[in-house]
Amino acid sequence: MTTMGAVPEAEFVVVANRLPVDKEVLPDGEVRWKTSPGGLVAALEPILRSHAGAWVGWSGVPDSDEDPEVEGLDLVSVPLSSSEIADYYEGFSNGTLWPLYHDVIAKPEYDREWWNAYVAVNEKFAEATAHVAAEGALVWVQDYQLQLVPRMLREMRPDLKIGFFLHIPFPPVELFMQLPWRAEIVDGLLGADLIGFHLPDGAENFLYLANRLGGHNASRRSVGVRSKFGSVDLHDRVVTVGAFPISIASGEIDAAAKSKAIRKRAREIRKELGNPKTILLGADRLDYTKGIDVRLKALAELLEENRLDPAETVLVQLATPSRERVDSYVAMRSEIEQLVGHINGAYAQVGRPVVEYLNRPMPRDELVSFFVAADVMLVTPLRDGMNLVAKEYVACRSDLGGALVLSEFTGAAAELTAAYQANPYDMEGVKNAIEAAVNQSRDEGRARMRALRRQVLTHDVEKWAKSFLDTLRNTGKK
Repeated sequence: MTTMGAVPEAEFVVVANRLPVDKEVLPDGEVRWKTSPGGLVAALEPILRSHAGAWVGWSGVPDSDEDPEVEGLDLVSVPLSSSEIADYYEGFSNGTLWPLYHDVIAKPEYDREWWNAYVAVNEKFAEATAHVAAEGALVWVQDYQLQLVPRMLREMRPDLKIGFFLHIPFPPVELFMQLPWRAEIVDGLLGADLIGFHLPDGAENFLYLANRLGGHNASRRSVGVRSKFGSVDLHDRVVTVGAFPISIASGEIDAAAKSKAIRKRAREIRKELGNPKTILLGADRLDYTKGIDVRLKALAELLEENRLDPAETVLVQLATPSRERVDSYVAMRSEIEQLVGHINGAYAQVGRPVVEYLNRPMPRDELVSFFVAADVMLVTPLRDGMNLVAKEYVACRSDLGGALVLSEFTGAAAELTAAYQANPYDMEGVKNAIEAAVNQSRDEGRARMRALRRQVLTHDVEKWAKSFLDTLRNTGKK
């Protein structure tokens, strides 16, 4: 653990809202910190361990000065109070930016106190980073919670090479212009040397805004994304703007799915569900962007129209609880539970529900077992930056079985073109995609899955991280 009195020495610094650890309290009261699962951690941990690297972030525990310690990782904790979490994280990050960046599916709230907290917390992250970064260090700032950090950090430490990556969609210009602090956000991002988005569309949107709202150092001249990269020309340097589609540790997941234990558990899952002909699967964080209601309504109509047989079909919906104190999430959970109840009330048999709904976190190995067991994966978000679940499902299907139904409004849709794609706002289109996936021939299914796996296994998260960091190293002053 790096303390604030330490001498700056980190050559590579990751800055993210959360540290890559989870707190675990053992039965005897002992506190232990364990590394969090996740693609970003998997991709960056080897770089951190081998390049005198540090990770700056919040521990996940409000009002705590605890210093998480994980062997081999230098963790720099940014303490946050309960009020800062309420205003900066639950408020501005997830009550303002999250809905705004996801096509205003829910109405964003523009609160000045939330904004003030966002500025203050971003400054805390910038100060912590400035303190631990070595001269000329490479700094990679992550995601929408920290969009002001690049500018703040550049003003504190102009010697640093700064990259920023947005893990969620960047909105169309017309929506972003609603934000009262739109110029400050654009200016904050322009503090970076390299700004990365999942898709060229996000980069295009940002370049237009940089040209229109350009910060106090901007010459207000931007160069469009002709292919993968574009740039913003500032008076003393050029900011590179590009598309870097994130991926997963696909080789690792592929190997896990092939293990005897996972295969055995997948067979048990099918048996526990009554060995139906078709298992449909949804696996999402419980969020209004994920389109869980879309797939439930589509299933209800397919059953009503006798296009699916309730005696042969089970939908397993895994929904990890999320932001349970936010009103819009409480309302959404209630609607989903009502839909589940309606379908089971109309079509279930005793001991054989048509929808198995699990509203709790799922251990990683159990999730992989469900991926292996499922015949059709339903990924139907109304808007998603990438959606790594779609890629994880594909990585698990070395048997070339299964089928993927995928929303057109995920970043993954640009890469996973062999999926059964559908517009989640077009109910007939979603129903047709599900029906086609359920009824595909063995040969067509294998051909589609082979194409999907070629994409996912070739373009993994390590390649994504290397692409971004290599580009960042090669950016510089004019």
